[in-house]
Amino acid sequence: MNLQIITLFPDMFKGVLNTSMLWKAQDKGLVSVNYIDLREFGIGKRRTVDDTPYGGGDGMLLKIEPLVSAIEAAKINDPQAMVILPTPRGKLYKQSSAKKLAASSKGLILVCPHYEGYDERVTNWVDYQYCIGNYVLTGGELPTLVIIDSVIRLLPGVLGGKQSVEIESFQNDDNMVEFPQYTRPEQYRELKVPAVLLNGHHREIATWRKKNSVRPQ
Repeated sequence: MNLQIITLFPDMFKGVLNTSMLWKAQDKGLVSVNYIDLREFGIGKRRTVDDTPYGGGDGMLLKIEPLVSAIEAAKINDPQAMVILPTPRGKLYKQSSAKKLAASSKGLILVCPHYEGYDERVTNWVDYQYCIGNYVLTGGELPTLVIIDSVIRLLPGVLGGKQSVEIESFQNDDNMVEFPQYTRPEQYRELKVPAVLLNGHHREIATWRKKNSVRPQ
């Protein structure tokens, strides 16, 4: 899968994407990551990328021209790639969203908003708008990393075992969570592993796990 990240802060990604399974996916040739510096598409000698909003208000908005120019440049590299915009105005991002993106043969172009937001007209160049939760972050870099991580780990060959993906929280219906898990020792201070997990009775264990695959309210 080819990933292109449009951002003002490419250095925010490198520490995460060059670590653990995300790095291994690239090392195996399963994923390629390219950074597109939005500032390179800024306007004028100062390469301006933001301006004040029409109608007044605090903060600055990313301008439409640099955003579209960057997206079009990414499209030249990968014409069939899907453009994703993390935004509070988007659809709630779920495991089913990650599965859909991972199952596609198309690359991803991820646009990272910053400052107060972006000129809304850029959404005409966007395929998917996603919100990762009902809270506000400084920019789109962290939501973009969340999306990338959730997608890459689903690609065949990235994780070790097949069941690593199949038996996971939210994998089947966006709601059910993975059952609690325990390992040695059987008792730590006064805390004991549930007895059912130690009796070797597979049907009872399966029943216990199903019962405990419900997220606490």
